[in-house]
Amino acid sequence: MAVNLPPPRADQLHRVAGVSLGVAAAGIRKPGRTDLLLIELAQGTQVAGVFTRNRFCAAPVQVARHNLEHRSQIRALLINTGNANAGTGEAGLADARQTCAHTAQLLGIAPDQVLPFSTGVIMESLPVERICAALPVCVKQLSEHNWLPAAEAIMTTDTVPKAVSRKIQLGGEALSVTGIAKGAGMIRPDMATMLAFIATDARLPLALLHGALSHAVERSFNSITVDGDTSTNDALMLMATGRARAPEIIDASSAAYLEFQAALTEVACTLAQSIVRDGEGATKFITVLVERGATQAECRRVGYAIAHSPLVKTAFFASDPNLGRILAAIGNAGIGDLEVGRVELYLGEVLVAQGGGRYRGYNEADGKRVMGQSEITVRVVLNRGTEQASLWTCDLSHDYVTINAEYRT
Repeated sequence: MAVNLPPPRADQLHRVAGVSLGVAAAGIRKPGRTDLLLIELAQGTQVAGVFTRNRFCAAPVQVARHNLEHRSQIRALLINTGNANAGTGEAGLADARQTCAHTAQLLGIAPDQVLPFSTGVIMESLPVERICAALPVCVKQLSEHNWLPAAEAIMTTDTVPKAVSRKIQLGGEALSVTGIAKGAGMIRPDMATMLAFIATDARLPLALLHGALSHAVERSFNSITVDGDTSTNDALMLMATGRARAPEIIDASSAAYLEFQAALTEVACTLAQSIVRDGEGATKFITVLVERGATQAECRRVGYAIAHSPLVKTAFFASDPNLGRILAAIGNAGIGDLEVGRVELYLGEVLVAQGGGRYRGYNEADGKRVMGQSEITVRVVLNRGTEQASLWTCDLSHDYVTINAEYRT
């Protein structure tokens, strides 16, 4: 079960004018489950994206990246679950391109106006025939109101669909931002291993769209980790249809742009944190705050040293305030001139370590009380400067091992 993550409701997800979604059950891996999503974009939609940096990136990532870089107009996204089409060589590239060509034929567009995305088992051939056979169903089902079915269609080991919407007012007119994501395992920073698709009806140049995306990603999907493993398929696409009646955003320093950027970042953060809350086998949602560092980079380094540590994560699962594991992780973060005597460690509001060791007033009963909660904050004060960073992770349970041991069976 996900940690304090209720399923989204369809009536909470705002339509985005110019974005239509259709789903189908292609039988890619499991018969009868919805596993194919088609997103059609109106003419003139601006698309920005970020992809995995894993050198074994999947065939759809390679094709999508190429099409995004070489085509000014993207008109469709095709997403399948059950099969990652990764580690499949030249044949995988041909398969990804074939699905793009079939989608293009059905929609009356060019093949390189389609971006393909896949998620699922690696090193297995993509069942192109099943996907192509199910695509007409996706086309028939296209609707601006299908955000919840779309979120359900891209799930793999997720237990809860992930979708969120926000509305803001610009110039007296409403502007929508709606997004979906999938991911529960193989999640770590640097474009965390997931798929996410966010759409808005805002009007703004592509350069500003890229800027808003970079700002949002760094504070959301690049600030989470479940197990420290990267994937071959992760990607995040941001689509702006320009169909809102709100004024065009043309200045990166304007109040309108900053308000849009804040709404986008809020949507991205909610989706990213939903992935952690639904981490495979997770029972605890953990916020790691690192404060008063010399640089933000070192704050993030300390945060990830804690969040990636299997010993720390299993202690959280056991509700065991084994604080030496956290101190060891901080000391192993690679900050050569760290003065351990100046570091303070808090569990929630409980000061547990100071002056290089256990705080004299610390009572283990207080530590156990905090560790027993389903949502925990770990706060590290480095006392080296003014920078800070926030990261999110989860515990590591028996179920994580079971899920991943049985993933292909």
